[in-house]
Amino acid sequence: MEVRSESLGQARLEKEKGSLQGGQVIQRTRLQVWFIRVCSSILIWTCLVQLVAVGELWHPRLLTGLSSRFSGASTLSFRVEDAVPSPPILLPARNYTSNGFLKVSCNGGLNQMRAAICDMVTVARLLNLTLIIPELDKKSFWADPSDFDDIFNARHFIDSLRDEVRIIKRLPKRFGRKLGYQILQMPPVSWSNDKYYLEQILPLSAKYKVIHFNRTDTRLANNGLPVELQRLRCRVNFQALKFTPEIEALGRKLVRILQESGPFMALHLRYEMDMLAFSGCTHGCTEEEAEELKRLRYAFPWWKEKEIISDVKRSEGLCPLTPEETSLILKALGFDRDTQIYIASGEIYGSARRLAALRTAFPRIVKKEMLLDPEDLRQFQNHSSQMAALDFIVSVASNTFVPTYDGNMARVVEGHRRYLGFKRTIQLDRKRLVALLDLHQNGTISWDEFSVAVRLAHESRMGQPARRRVLVDKPKEEDYFYANPQECLCEGTSCDDLLGPRNSTVVR
Repeated sequence: MEVRSESLGQARLEKEKGSLQGGQVIQRTRLQVWFIRVCSSILIWTCLVQLVAVGELWHPRLLTGLSSRFSGASTLSFRVEDAVPSPPILLPARNYTSNGFLKVSCNGGLNQMRAAICDMVTVARLLNLTLIIPELDKKSFWADPSDFDDIFNARHFIDSLRDEVRIIKRLPKRFGRKLGYQILQMPPVSWSNDKYYLEQILPLSAKYKVIHFNRTDTRLANNGLPVELQRLRCRVNFQALKFTPEIEALGRKLVRILQESGPFMALHLRYEMDMLAFSGCTHGCTEEEAEELKRLRYAFPWWKEKEIISDVKRSEGLCPLTPEETSLILKALGFDRDTQIYIASGEIYGSARRLAALRTAFPRIVKKEMLLDPEDLRQFQNHSSQMAALDFIVSVASNTFVPTYDGNMARVVEGHRRYLGFKRTIQLDRKRLVALLDLHQNGTISWDEFSVAVRLAHESRMGQPARRRVLVDKPKEEDYFYANPQECLCEGTSCDDLLGPRNSTVVR
């Protein structure tokens, strides 16, 4: 009996052991199936995102058109800001031997620095130099303490260009001044072509290993560069230089608020204290204001031109239009009092007093401070470049963009709007307008005559396709590359099909 009981017990144990092993096998099989499914999903998703990213890199407008068709066919309600961001896509890094390091200190306001950054990436690519994240101007009139990554998405900037140039956040310690290393500091020659950099700068990089460009504005020519370099400038400008997520989000919020009230114009009213002091333009100012602007001009040693005759500069079209003049011009162009106008600028010199005439003619004038809660703007206060970035986003998105002076923001925004499909940008002919304004205000021509003349003068100045104007040996007077990057607006190496003979600008 005891032997039989012992046999039964042993059989029961073996049965239970077998059941346990079977359960473990089933559980292991389920885990394997689950693991395979997860890995397959991740692999498929990664391949899909990679294909979309590569396609957008080479044909961004094609994908934009396709996406708009899909979104139009969909019945789902979807907003960009509600989307879950896709994982970053890293292009293969370019394999090359670096010839050294390029350190740059940008000078000027936001858009002057933006164009300079695009140029410096292009120079680094041309010379096979490793680029250090650019330093931004903190000593200009605006005294903005912002660093690169306070305004731009630094990680996106580095990653999106890794197939062209190596960009790092800081110079390796072995080249630091504490170790006695001497860096070559110099400003490159303005408006230089690729030959200058290859023949003059590249040998210096071999000798010093680290070159520091301490001025970067307009250091690359508008014209005469290889097409691949011109298109790299565009790639940096339109794809790599994204604002920080915080700036982008608030900029989209501003655009959404404006669009909810209908179409809107972005008016870059460059009637600000720094511009008036720099240009010496005092038309419409009191004697006290004119004297204040003169003192400011003399306070900055790098503003070289000191003695300025305001009336002469105005007659040459070299002054920003006043708010009062702008009011008359907009009415002559056919904008009615119901037009929604966003003022894209800093503090207007003379404040509400100087805006009175413009506001009377166009009551629906708004600024970001009027549309946003003070708490939204708190983190950007006292950071002029970050505030300018918000105006930049709104200006690019506006239905119509009107700058009253052709400074850096006006030209860079114009170029963005051309890239986005030649959105309407009214390029005011200030020299012609000043003459017409004076004739109208002294009673020589009637309002109807004035209005017709203004419209005729701007029929071909609405941002439509046109060739960049080239003036040999006069780069300051020719059309700016970033205002009309024609090499980036067509598929082939020639823009003849896009521009056509009627839109060609005579090259002199």
